[in-house]
Amino acid sequence: MPQKIIFATQHYQYLKDRILSLPDAPWENGQLDIRDFPDGEHYHRIVSEISNKEVVLIGGTIDDKETLELYDLASGCIQLGAHSLTLVIPFFGYSTMERAVKYGEIVKAKTRAVLFSSLPNTSRGNRVMLIDLHVDGITWYFENDIRPVHLYAKDFVKEAAMELAGGQPFVLASTDAGRAKWVESLANDFHVQAAFVFKRRISGEETAITAISADVKDKIVIIYDDMIRTGGSLLHAAEAYRDAGARDIYVITTHGIFAGNGFRKIKDSGIIKGIVCTDTHPNALLIHDTFLQVKSVAQLIVNAINAKS
Repeated sequence: MPQKIIFATQHYQYLKDRILSLPDAPWENGQLDIRDFPDGEHYHRIVSEISNKEVVLIGGTIDDKETLELYDLASGCIQLGAHSLTLVIPFFGYSTMERAVKYGEIVKAKTRAVLFSSLPNTSRGNRVMLIDLHVDGITWYFENDIRPVHLYAKDFVKEAAMELAGGQPFVLASTDAGRAKWVESLANDFHVQAAFVFKRRISGEETAITAISADVKDKIVIIYDDMIRTGGSLLHAAEAYRDAGARDIYVITTHGIFAGNGFRKIKDSGIIKGIVCTDTHPNALLIHDTFLQVKSVAQLIVNAINAKS
């Protein structure tokens, strides 16, 4: 078998290091030379020898600069003769822009997928691994011969929920009906009750919660959502569960983005007792507060790569 070598974009070096610390990832640590020029251009050089090696490249599409860095590095690996290429995109940016609602809107989840689909094939082919996409159908936006693999962090959610509940019964809840089906599936796996809120749109920017699908009075409620950005929708749902009599409210999310002052707003609300997220987005690692627990997806990624090698 060809030797595996792993690289990461600048923002995801931490995840590469966590993967390399695992005993079942005895892979070569890929070396890069990256520099920024005063005019805003960026220099990238792949220092390690990668010809005929299985290349794993980690990087999220968290912003346009990161997206292009990931694409440039992937292109370089292919040009230098990689035997295979696995792109690991822990957080796929623009995943909420998966369809056009108004005329002329650009479906950026699709344009990003098409961008990575344009990479030439390695001799063994290219694949892209994505974690807890906002919408499953995004995998169908990848074209040509690139093979999308959607990884689900279900075990993370289960372990976090059991830890938060401390062995007591709990209700697994969602922020709205849009995520209800996935949360209900998880709740069935955990053998617990599921709940979600019904919303009525008042205007383009404002919604009102009209009902809750389950009895949460005097119960522990654990809200799961695939991502937290500003926390607005989360807090509206949490308020509804509190007003319906929930005893304690916790939150689990895969992608802790916490844009702006989102984290502080959630904590200062006093409604939620704690949050657990993964390290799929580097923003979560910038928060040093016991209110937030961050768990790594390193093992999930290694298991998937080893299983599909």
